[in-house]
Amino acid sequence: MPSPPLRDLQGAVRLAAGAAEGAADVAEAAHAAVARPWRRATRARGVAGLAYRTVRGGIRLAGWVGRAAAGRAALSGAGPRSARREAWVAALNGVCGDALAADGNPLATTLHLRHGGRALELSADALAQSVEAPSDVLVVRVHGICMHDGQWGRGQAAALAQGLGATDLAVRYNSGRHVSENGRDLDAALEALVERWPRPVRRVVIVGHSMGGLVARSALVSAHAAGHGWPGRDVSLVTLGTPHHGAPLERLGNAVDRLLGATVWSRPFARIGQVRSAGVTDLRWGNVRDGDWAGLDRFVGGPDARRPAPVPPNVALYTVAAVVGRRRLRLRDQTWGDGLVPLDSALGRHPERARDLAVPPDRQWVAAGLSHFDLTHSPAVTARVLGWLRRP
Repeated sequence: MPSPPLRDLQGAVRLAAGAAEGAADVAEAAHAAVARPWRRATRARGVAGLAYRTVRGGIRLAGWVGRAAAGRAALSGAGPRSARREAWVAALNGVCGDALAADGNPLATTLHLRHGGRALELSADALAQSVEAPSDVLVVRVHGICMHDGQWGRGQAAALAQGLGATDLAVRYNSGRHVSENGRDLDAALEALVERWPRPVRRVVIVGHSMGGLVARSALVSAHAAGHGWPGRDVSLVTLGTPHHGAPLERLGNAVDRLLGATVWSRPFARIGQVRSAGVTDLRWGNVRDGDWAGLDRFVGGPDARRPAPVPPNVALYTVAAVVGRRRLRLRDQTWGDGLVPLDSALGRHPERARDLAVPPDRQWVAAGLSHFDLTHSPAVTARVLGWLRRP
């Protein structure tokens, strides 16, 4: 198996070659639209068509040569993984992780559980050897889109584990895949973890930031469908800035898609915006089920078509929202919330009763003066969450 630096370089070269070929496709489609606006052609004809085919062939050849050169460079001594590299790969997965996974690109992240900054092997023997003093209470942190578990505030992670007498675990996943795909993988991982944990698990606390809250809810949907046992324990779910009912920025992106697709001349450029991943488009309404997206063109606008996905009645749900302003009652603060997620969406509120997550008022909290990314670092948020979870 290639070394991690080699896989990184090969993956980056493959991605760059694919991006260059995609740019050539957009340029050719624009050429064809100008030359023959009365037809929906995406390929140029004649000499121009031959030129574009030659360019694409050259890009493929350059990609092959680049991957070979990357292998030589990596084998001659590339440096170890760094925090910058981890952040770059996480962001890349969020933007186009679905395409990376479909292409078999080694930069695509596979969902796995982590402890102490290392990946866990979910066998009974490996868990017994890799987890020192395992608790019967598990805190499982699920990061948001374009992020990874190492970017979560260490102070908050340690305080939650210590305050609950728990073992701290984290999930790392490809946030560019559909939420429901990651939810299914998380469900399978939690089922294996609880079955093989070195001691009987009494309580599971999942803390999801941003998209992580949707992935956790999707895992509960998947567990119910599969008849899995881990949700039958004492389970709590805390969501921090989760777009339970979508985020306006993705709805704006969808509107731009429709605007660019309105004329034959601008239509080729709509493909640039449609590079964004399945995970990103799931944030338009907050999809958590396969049925929310399966069989639909995710770039075509339309009303919210989700089936309601309530949290199981035995799972205690707590929602934390933030507003960037100091006064949470202002219309601007309620609309923009933490800068990315509106207030009502983060709290699980919805005007339709079937979609409303029905979180009791004493399990909702709004933090004033915080941004979306402050939620995993704020001592005030940590104190509020511990206050909830320490109750009998």
